[in-house]
Amino acid sequence: MQLDDFDAAQNLVALFLQRADELGDKPFLFAKHNRKWQPVSWREAADQVCLLAEALRGMGLNAGDRVMLVAENCPEWAIADLAIMAAGCVTTPAYTTNTQRDHEHILENSGARAAIVSTQKLGAPLIKAMIQTGLGEHIVGIDALSTGQHGAFDTHQWSDLTTGDAAAARAAVDARIADIGRRDMACIIYTSGTSGAPRGVMLHHGAILHNVDAAARILASEFGWEDERFLSFLPLSHALEHTAGLHLPIGLGAQIWYAEGLDKLASNLEEARPTFMVVVPRLFEMLRGRLVKQVEKQGKLANWLLDRALSLAENRAEGRRRLSDLPVQALLNRTLAPKVVERFGGEIKALVSGGAPLNPEIGTFFQSMGLVTLQGYGQTESAPVACCNYPSAGIKLSTVGPPLRGVEIRIAKDGEILIKGELVMLGYWRDPEATAKTVVDGWLHTGDIGHFDDKGRIVITDRKKDIIVNDKGDNIAPQRLESMLTLQPEIAQAMVSGDKRPYIVALIVPETDWAIAWAQANGEHFDMAALQDLPAFRAAMRQAIDRVNLDLSVIEKIRQFTFADEGFTIDNHMLTPSMKIRRGPIREKYQSRIDALYKG
Repeated sequence: MQLDDFDAAQNLVALFLQRADELGDKPFLFAKHNRKWQPVSWREAADQVCLLAEALRGMGLNAGDRVMLVAENCPEWAIADLAIMAAGCVTTPAYTTNTQRDHEHILENSGARAAIVSTQKLGAPLIKAMIQTGLGEHIVGIDALSTGQHGAFDTHQWSDLTTGDAAAARAAVDARIADIGRRDMACIIYTSGTSGAPRGVMLHHGAILHNVDAAARILASEFGWEDERFLSFLPLSHALEHTAGLHLPIGLGAQIWYAEGLDKLASNLEEARPTFMVVVPRLFEMLRGRLVKQVEKQGKLANWLLDRALSLAENRAEGRRRLSDLPVQALLNRTLAPKVVERFGGEIKALVSGGAPLNPEIGTFFQSMGLVTLQGYGQTESAPVACCNYPSAGIKLSTVGPPLRGVEIRIAKDGEILIKGELVMLGYWRDPEATAKTVVDGWLHTGDIGHFDDKGRIVITDRKKDIIVNDKGDNIAPQRLESMLTLQPEIAQAMVSGDKRPYIVALIVPETDWAIAWAQANGEHFDMAALQDLPAFRAAMRQAIDRVNLDLSVIEKIRQFTFADEGFTIDNHMLTPSMKIRRGPIREKYQSRIDALYKG
């Protein structure tokens, strides 16, 4: 395996088949069945990819046809993605959290002729959407599907489509993919949408290969390139996991282990012992919170060490280097840090964060525990990574690192970050007007505000459209304030407001565990709604907010706050699948409550 393979590859399927030929019967994909991890070899995966590709062509699908893919992270997801492209078709992933209405939008917008779905449960809203829209001629069930009497489409079974003459199927795929080039469309990934309906981002093979090439070079030069293992946890329908959690491991010839879910992530980490893992900031925050709670139960020494680790992280986040930190770090390296590293399987080379800004204090906390934390930056429209921190560039987690190999970045006059290179999307599917506004003369207008630091690393300050401009014309970055708020143990989630207003206010979701502990300590029955009406509970929350205000400028200080009725979740449409808050739906529900904070 050579790094030049990525530059030479004409499409993602060709790169995969090359790796499969090289690695043969070595294990590739791992999933848990009957409490045991079961591997799929590279050869077995390649056979299934080719057989499924030919089955799709046998259904009458043609080059360029879209095929929806709805499944949890699993070996079949990877095989289906590659098979769709091997058939000359275009993968159109959909989130497993999609409603029937969401599926209808993707069917109508993409014009998908077929769909692959994992289970009956996930198939139910998809089948209803296909019947409602009259779109989609075929549906393939990885598990057995019951579609009822409808006559709207043909139903197929995965096992029937992945058996047969693998050699003949491989020959047919080889002949077909010889004509698929780097500029040909590989997939349409629908943005998770913090506001408005999701748009289909058209990514070509070259865009994803460009990302794989640049990332692989960093990993190889910084950490070595051996028998790597990735633990796949983020949804594969998200551009970050699709590229960094699937096609990057393929390029590296790495194993991919599929996590069973958040509730089993801790045990999966210990069992899979990954060398790399892609995460979003919210997961970092949750893992840090759990670690802190576990350590707090272990006595005075453990708590003292934790306090020192947090202090060290704060110093590093603020750029303070103290000689007195060295012995503390040395003690941590011998005591607490190895235990934390072991909770991640003990062999992690790096944790890669993307999808949203990572609070520097969170990142430096994990760094102080001996876990190398790399923050990347990009968006679906850039396939998705454009920048990344790495050790030789000097990891500074208040930045997202320098541009990747082959990426040009410049800052527009208004501070917007512009990106150019092979990684830039072909455009938005069936939306030339939005495409023309977003990609101008080859430059992707990201909508993010930022600047270069003195070492050429990008610093992101906020989303252009999310910037709060108060009634005096001052610009305030809401994501920074929200990140600082959710670092407090009392606060699980937060959204700040203040556009065209005299001061900043916050909508708060209390941390449940803290609220339970507060109720017990104060002799109150735990009922979140009832607690929020208690002056003493509000006063405790006010203290948490005031701690944040100590580090804020006058115009940023949070003057008033109110509580949300429930947490922001994917199910209530207030959180995207990549764990970013959706400001539009939140404002729609709570606008009157927020407005009331400016009265009297």
